[in-house]
Amino acid sequence: MGAQSGDDEAQRLYLLNETARSTNDTDALEHTLNQLREFGPSSPWLEQSLLSVGNMYLLRKDYDRAIDLFREQQQRFPRGTRASYAHWKTAWLSLRQGRTEEAKRGFENQIALYPDSGEIPAALYWRARLAEEDGDPVMARTFYQKLSSRFRNYYYAELARQRMKNLKATSGEEVVVHYALLDHIPPLIAVPKVTTSDIPEDNLRLQRARLLSNGALADLAVRELQAAASEEGGSWAPPEMAKIYQDGGRYDRGIEIMKRTTPNYFAVDLPELPRPYWEALFPKPYWTDLRKYSMQNGLDPYLVASLIRQESEFNPLALSRANAVGLMQLLPKTGKTVAKQVKLRGYNASQLYSPAINLQLGTRYFRSMVDKYDGRFEYALAAYNAGTDRVEDWLGQGKYRDPEEFVESIPFTETREYVQAILRNANVYRQLYGTP
Repeated sequence: MGAQSGDDEAQRLYLLNETARSTNDTDALEHTLNQLREFGPSSPWLEQSLLSVGNMYLLRKDYDRAIDLFREQQQRFPRGTRASYAHWKTAWLSLRQGRTEEAKRGFENQIALYPDSGEIPAALYWRARLAEEDGDPVMARTFYQKLSSRFRNYYYAELARQRMKNLKATSGEEVVVHYALLDHIPPLIAVPKVTTSDIPEDNLRLQRARLLSNGALADLAVRELQAAASEEGGSWAPPEMAKIYQDGGRYDRGIEIMKRTTPNYFAVDLPELPRPYWEALFPKPYWTDLRKYSMQNGLDPYLVASLIRQESEFNPLALSRANAVGLMQLLPKTGKTVAKQVKLRGYNASQLYSPAINLQLGTRYFRSMVDKYDGRFEYALAAYNAGTDRVEDWLGQGKYRDPEEFVESIPFTETREYVQAILRNANVYRQLYGTP
């Protein structure tokens, strides 16, 4: 059989496997997976099948079987696009299954084998946590320090700094030890330092851009600014472009411009970028109402701003595929329920597009999530994204050391990253603006 026909057969078996998975036919699924192992042991279709079936068993809570499949995927395809993910899941599920020594080796191998993977902050943090549990504060502190310095504003970096404070309080004098394993982690890609530069007020294109912006022609104005930036140079242009969109109420477009301009902004400390960059990345629109309704509901306004940044990037007209509306992405039925609770007269669903109404109802709804989970914001955020039924299911899957372990154990990548991003963003807001 030729190479092309062989690939066709491997694809056919993969599709049969997916059909069996979608219909929960475990016997057929295992049968076609075995056929695929025999027929295409190095086929990318086998790689995809192992990932898909591993995730299926993860969601079914059959963790031992999930570990076997993720491990097989990583070992067969160690340089595959999802190899680092499969390796991490093997290590993490080993921890959750109580196989601590396997987890330690897994976390260390994650650093050695996939040092530039997205799982490195988690690997550093949890290896340090296990060192703490072993009574090894030196190793723990060293790993936390690496995490804090290399991944400055990541979710796990702030957790690491909190843990280091406790270590200093309990273990006394710091001891420095070199761990060769940490040398695998590449430094942040060096880019020219962004320094503050003056806005060239006499540039004709800049003046034209402002006229166009006043005429609500934001896209044309931004093009003029791009041309002015190529003429003048300097770092002034990106936040000016963002401001043009913000002045027209399109904070989402402004944030996107800044994300493209500084894609590694979470890895650097605040002094590494001009303040206008940070303020464009983390704006405070609708702040009077946002702060008012947050405080009324006993919520940190920066946490609410971070939730909104994740949900809609401050676009009050945002409408999701699930029909969630506005700044805080409320479903119409949720809006109706909460409007009754707050005795909002004359309410109708179209009012969810009003920032003030959306904030009033959204903060009240989020407060109800926080209360349901006894003030645990990690659980409340997960429920806001994935629903309370799923969170109750996840909370029932054994004991967790703390909410951080729960967050890393969330089986939905979207929800896990959502929770981490909001908590991370709230910390950046606090650093930027101080007391709300």
